[in-house]
Amino acid sequence: MFQERTLDIFVLLILVIVPASAVVTDEPFTITLATRAVIFALAGVGLNLALGQGGLVSFGHAAFFGVGGYAMGILASHAQNYTPIMETPFLIEGTNSMPVIWLVAIVSSGLVALLVGALSLRTSGVYFIMVTLAFGQMFYYFTISWPAYGGEDGLSIYVRNQFPGLNTLDPIQFFGICFALLCIVLFLVDRLNKSPFGLALNGAHQNEERALTVGINVYRLRLVAFVISGAITGLAGALFADLNRFVSPTMFSWQISGEIMIFIILGGVARLFGPVVGAALFILLEHVLGGLSDYWFIYLGVILLAVVLFAKGGIIGKLAKREAGHGQ
Repeated sequence: MFQERTLDIFVLLILVIVPASAVVTDEPFTITLATRAVIFALAGVGLNLALGQGGLVSFGHAAFFGVGGYAMGILASHAQNYTPIMETPFLIEGTNSMPVIWLVAIVSSGLVALLVGALSLRTSGVYFIMVTLAFGQMFYYFTISWPAYGGEDGLSIYVRNQFPGLNTLDPIQFFGICFALLCIVLFLVDRLNKSPFGLALNGAHQNEERALTVGINVYRLRLVAFVISGAITGLAGALFADLNRFVSPTMFSWQISGEIMIFIILGGVARLFGPVVGAALFILLEHVLGGLSDYWFIYLGVILLAVVLFAKGGIIGKLAKREAGHGQ
């Protein structure tokens, strides 16, 4: 356990050192890459709660990622156009305040996760996978046919949203915001995993029949985990949309769900920092190999296959075992 904690601290240090050195060398694009890695890591941490702890293989987490993105896009677009979202006795207006947008993204994606989870968790195995995938595709095609917010062309936001006391247009300051949120979520998820709730969730994953025998409501337990998982992924979606200042239906695509799952598998399923390592490696490969070939996913596939075959605990698990072996 100590060795894995050492690796976790090392990963956080790398995530800080890379953008900090990019500031010194005046390479803002590197800071943007680091920010993308942090945001994707946050989405992976969300899915890992459902997948790693709960054993819920969801191919529909792009739905929550997209809901968070569109929550940001809708609020920010109405703020920049000075038009209300709804003209009712209780006027609902847009905003470019990041904390408000994050709250709306978390609540809206959590509510969608509650709906999706309440229905999909009545199934299991491949049926659960297909139901979650179906929900993601439903949201994808809905946004394509939603002309009020760009339809298939998406929606552009011309001004980055604001955080009190910070210049969010400065790449390193925006990275700092995303990194701080990732650290907070990692801490909360770590405490959740070690709580009676997390232990019961993991127990239900290991042996559902035994959990039911001792009186645990497995359905309710998994539903709560699924909602928290969706809310975290929705927060990542809002940050991703803010980074690009653009939202589109592609945020709901099944490819996004697949990529988030790849982060977890590369880094290590059920490992707290597994999605962080996986997301960082994915962004690195995309940047390095993507510049060499348009078919860089072939190389990613080979690496993923090697991890599955020879490092079933992911990169974190493999390195932790190696350190433990040297320690002995």
